Order: sequence, then structure tokens, then C-alpha cells
Amino acid sequence: MVVYGGDGDNASRPVRLERLDPQEIALLRGGPRAAVTVAVLALHLRGAVLPGRPGAPGAGPLDADTTGSPLEFAVCKALDGTSGPRELARDPGVRLAVARMRIPLAEAGLLRYPLLGPTRATRRGVRALRRRHPLPETRRGLTDDARLLAVALHGEAALRVVAPRFALRAGLAARAEVADGGLLRHSSRNGFAGFGDGGGD
Repeated sequence: MVVYGGDGDNASRPVRLERLDPQEIALLRGGPRAAVTVAVLALHLRGAVLPGRPGAPGAGPLDADTTGSPLEFAVCKALDGTSGPRELARDPGVRLAVARMRIPLAEAGLLRYPLLGPTRATRRGVRALRRRHPLPETRRGLTDDARLLAVALHGEAALRVVAPRFALRAGLAARAEVADGGLLRHSSRNGFAGFGDGGGD
């Protein structure tokens, strides 16, 4: 999907959204928390997170093989065994990594100044990319890159398909419980509870 950077008279430079990193696509679609979610999943797929104290995650060794982007490195450093998705997105190091991610996207005209939100053209491009890459029905046969792209484009709905147990244990997806009034949604109390100890996703 080609997006011309900027809106209106400022639209000039073509950008192929497919060539962006899934974390960048997630940032354009859903903001910093969406980008952090994709980074956490990428770390999980690389095995860069080890079990911490019971019911919480701990960061594994940090090296080029396990942390493939500055945001992943910042997220891995920020893991302290208690942080959930909201807390990670507010970590100073993670916020700095996200801010640096925004610079080339803004320079390409995909984010508008001064608030650095996606332009109308960018939002249209992301919607078109979602149509081109619909929500997968199963994780079977998906590469890691395909899993990351699905979550970048479709968020929690994709997490429930591509890494369901991990998403629940890490607090990335809300749990659904049956009550008298129907389904109740709530997140894991400890955020990343059980992060890294499940396997199978």
C-alpha cells in the first residue's frame, strides 16, 4: 500500500507501508501501547524473556540476537517482573525509543505535526493494509513475521489467534469470564503474570 506523505498540499513523498517494521505499523495504527505490544511479542518469539519470580516476567540476556530493534531493547531492559503493558509504555527508556521511532515516520509525512498523530492519508493506508492482510483464522503455518504483522494491524484480536496463552498470561489480552449477565472482560491483575512460562504459543 503506497501512502503519499502528508495531507492535502503537503502530500508528496510515496511511502510503502508494507516496508515498515511491524512496530512502526502498530505505532501508526494504535499508538505507543500498540507498538510496545508488538515489541513484547517479538521478544517472546525470540525467547528473550525468561521466567522471573512466580507469576511475573524477567528479562533474559540482552544481545543482538534477542533484541532486534531499539524499542525491543528498551522494553527488555524495562521488564522488572511486575510491569504490565501500561507501565511499560510509560517507562522513560521505552518512551524515548518510541519518540525516536516517530522521527523518520514524521519526516516521511506519515505523522502530522505538532501532535505526531497519523495523517488522514496514513489512516487510510493502514485501513487498506488491514484489508489486504485480514485477521488470520489460525496461527498454523504463520511465520513469526506474519504473526507480528497481524498483531500490528489487528491488535488484541490477532493476539488471541497467534499467541493466545501468552497474550493472556502476559496481560496483553483481556480475559473473558462468564457471569450471570454475560461475558465480563478484565486484564490479568499483575499485568505480565506468567510471562514466558507458558510455551506453546
